[in-house]
Amino acid sequence: QVRLVESGGGLVQVGGSLGLSCVDSGDTEKINAMGWYRQAAGKQRELVAVIPSGGKTIYGTPVAGRFIISGANAQHTVYLQMHNLKPDATAAYYCHADYHAGLVLTDSWGQGTRVTVSS
Repeated sequence: QVRLVESGGGLVQVGGSLGLSCVDSGDTEKINAMGWYRQAAGKQRELVAVIPSGGKTIYGTPVAGRFIISGANAQHTVYLQMHNLKPDATAAYYCHADYHAGLVLTDSWGQGTRVTVSS
């Protein structure tokens, strides 16, 4: 089972930078994709960025050019560097992984880490 643990959230001023980390503390499974989603108050959860296995990194439209995702699915780690933060980046950020548990394709979510951008 994949168990994701996020860290690095906090309070930052507009225009500042912040980094998030996510590691898998569970049993070894083959991870197909790892990435980040976020959910602001009163809004739906949305894609921030994802690293698919063997594919090109995908960024959600609101963060392209300002956020950088990195990591290695094989090492079960993913990071998110956020630059030039704006107030609309205030949200709970969730790490996500798609993986195979045996022959079953399933997914796992972290508990979330809070990011607050103050103006």
